[in-house]
Amino acid sequence: MEKLGILAGAGRLPVECARAARQLGYEVYAVGLLPATDPEIAQFANDFQMISVAQLDAILNYLKSKDLRLITMIGKVTKELLFNGAVIPDARMLQLIMSLPDRNDDTIMLAFVRELAKAGMETFDQTALIRKLMPHRGTITKREPTDEERLDLEFGMRIAKELGRFDIGQTVVVKNRAVMALEAIEGTDACILRGGQLANGGAVVAKVSKPKQDNRFDVPTVGYHTIEIMVQSGATALAIEADKTLLVEREKMVALAEDNGITIVAW
Repeated sequence: MEKLGILAGAGRLPVECARAARQLGYEVYAVGLLPATDPEIAQFANDFQMISVAQLDAILNYLKSKDLRLITMIGKVTKELLFNGAVIPDARMLQLIMSLPDRNDDTIMLAFVRELAKAGMETFDQTALIRKLMPHRGTITKREPTDEERLDLEFGMRIAKELGRFDIGQTVVVKNRAVMALEAIEGTDACILRGGQLANGGAVVAKVSKPKQDNRFDVPTVGYHTIEIMVQSGATALAIEADKTLLVEREKMVALAEDNGITIVAW
């Protein structure tokens, strides 16, 4: 039986990946990288360990001890952890970080991929087992966007692509063709809340893949919690990139959106 190692961040996506892997017959070995990693992943893993994302040596030693050759990195891990003191890097992680030319997302993740490769492990496309979670083009909710929302969403998608081209973020908040907020190190949730506050209601949210998206990491993802944050911020519409965005807890997410008059479109 083929083995798969899952390096799991926060959110439901690692659980869905582990579930799909088990259904396909993989032996699953999961590492929870954050306290916020969903503990349900343990139900679909042959073994599950909590190891801090900053403890690179311990992570690699665990993966090697299970004789793993195939690894997927999935779930939210924001790099602000490296700057706010929430985690303390071990010597190996510190050496890796200090060797980088910059601290952009792709730079950090590609360095991690290289460390896995040095240890004889291949980083697996994180969408390979769960492509069914990527919606095709069309409106996902019953409510279609208004003409005004469509103009804002189209504008937001263009801006978000440019943001992704510079490897800064993937999310933009817009109102009346004016940018309210751009996602940076703070992550999607904080971007939506900030943009919604500045817009004073009625903003739209656009989230896209990067123009040179590497599907081994950081594939754009939205879910129930995204809609919860939009409700808090007063945003009314969400556009995601069709066939390139993972949508988790779809039924629950759509129900919450419709209960709050939010439209969701795969663009």
